[in-house]
Amino acid sequence: MENKKFTVTNDLLAPKGKRFLHLVIDLLTQHIIGLSIAMLIVLISESTNWYMLADWIDQTDSTEQFFIGVFIFIPYYLLTEIYFSRTIGKYFTKTLVVMKDGSQPDKKTILKRTLCRLIPFEFISFMGEDSQGWHDVFSTTYVVNKRRFYEKKKLYDSFL
Repeated sequence: MENKKFTVTNDLLAPKGKRFLHLVIDLLTQHIIGLSIAMLIVLISESTNWYMLADWIDQTDSTEQFFIGVFIFIPYYLLTEIYFSRTIGKYFTKTLVVMKDGSQPDKKTILKRTLCRLIPFEFISFMGEDSQGWHDVFSTTYVVNKRRFYEKKKLYDSFL
């Protein structure tokens, strides 16, 4: 008997609508994190009478805001996908990130996946025919429907 490996198939992939929804939720979450950090800095600045920090927050230009956004963006995706195989957006859409064989991606793969997200216009690349974004393709990862994935994996494992 031939020993076949489990493989993620197209029927397990998250559809474009879910991909778009978790993108929106993740961007909103990152924005809330950024606003929370800014508010915390202002509150600390006000309570310590060190107004220089509050003034800096108030006067940041678009370049500084971009780098602050990247400073939030990278740890957000790294931490959530390394430890949970999903971001907050993927949690709400009931999807997760896996490798072709159904295993959890390692840290290096998640780092590659996260850095690929910095490619300009990458955020709309999942709107292609197979709903895989460049960050999926370059890191050889897949975003799958969690329930369907676990059902198929359980069925596969029961035949071993």
